[in-house]
Amino acid sequence: MTISEVISKIEHRIPLQQAEDFDNVGLLCGVPGRNVSGILVCHDALEHVVEEAIQKNCNLIVCFHPIIFSGLKSLTGKNYVERAVLKAIENKIAIYAIHTAFDNDFFGVNHGICGHLGLKDLKILQPKKNNLKQLTVFVPKDHSDKVKEALFSAGAGNIGFYDECSFKLNGNGTFRPVEGSNPFSGQQNIRENADEDMISVIFEGYKQNAILSAMKAAHPYEEVAHQIYQLDNENQHSGLGMYGELQEEMEEKDFLRLVKEKFGLEIIRHSDFTHKKIKRVGVLGGSGASGIKSALSKKCDAYLTGDIKYHDYFMAESKMLICDIGHYESEQFVTQQLFEILSQKFSTFAISKSIEKTNPVNYFI
Repeated sequence: MTISEVISKIEHRIPLQQAEDFDNVGLLCGVPGRNVSGILVCHDALEHVVEEAIQKNCNLIVCFHPIIFSGLKSLTGKNYVERAVLKAIENKIAIYAIHTAFDNDFFGVNHGICGHLGLKDLKILQPKKNNLKQLTVFVPKDHSDKVKEALFSAGAGNIGFYDECSFKLNGNGTFRPVEGSNPFSGQQNIRENADEDMISVIFEGYKQNAILSAMKAAHPYEEVAHQIYQLDNENQHSGLGMYGELQEEMEEKDFLRLVKEKFGLEIIRHSDFTHKKIKRVGVLGGSGASGIKSALSKKCDAYLTGDIKYHDYFMAESKMLICDIGHYESEQFVTQQLFEILSQKFSTFAISKSIEKTNPVNYFI
């Protein structure tokens, strides 16, 4: 199996179109047509991780954070980024980054955090406006099912945890073939009345080309009458952060002890105690100060994330306990999550989970 074929299967499960616009996700270096000897899954593709890939005969590294993010103009080995990329290229190792595509995935980074906390009734904290569109197409009644199946196969009709969603109305359509036409039915210059179905489906914008191609290939008409509408709907199953409910409400100090235990933490930086019990908890892996207002609007009793700055804590307004558990610490389950996803998808070559430590933050206790 080639690198490009492996990537295609990964992106079928975690579409890169979910990533934030600023992000540098996808294949960062490597030859797409090269056969895969093994995959190493890691958090950061640092130089010592590339060395680990060499030792394990893995020529594809699937990492969470992109080692190449911005501003890379040369490769001379002058810093840790360039040294890692050079080592990978010299040893014919490809590097593929998933980052915010997995942050925005319903079963991604934040789902993992919620799982370790035992949260239930999970919802997206900051739903993504995922460029949702609606397609309406008019089809001869006898060909309605064929066109609908083609639309579903191309990815149309997915709404949350449901697929093959559509709506159909039957009616009478008219058309008149004119000079130059090659009509499926009827004669030139004579108005035709047709028993037609109107099929309506929702789809994510990045699928549009594939869906239109499938629709036209399955449709019998020479000219396919259809309309596409841009929707303002938020995608309730894609976006940054999550929130959910603890099984039972807890005192604030007991909640912090639970977090320390589940995340293996020595310390937790937090805002002033609210003197309220904790039931609803919001989470956002990585740098999550941008989610504080959303967590407050969702009436969360506590909010877990990383990289909180001094003034961010004031935003709690004594209504919510803000907890900084660390950037890496909030994302520490990602490597295992990606390892499990890839292990389920590929069985013909070795998949390894990096044993190397990449967290640059240490504590002197």
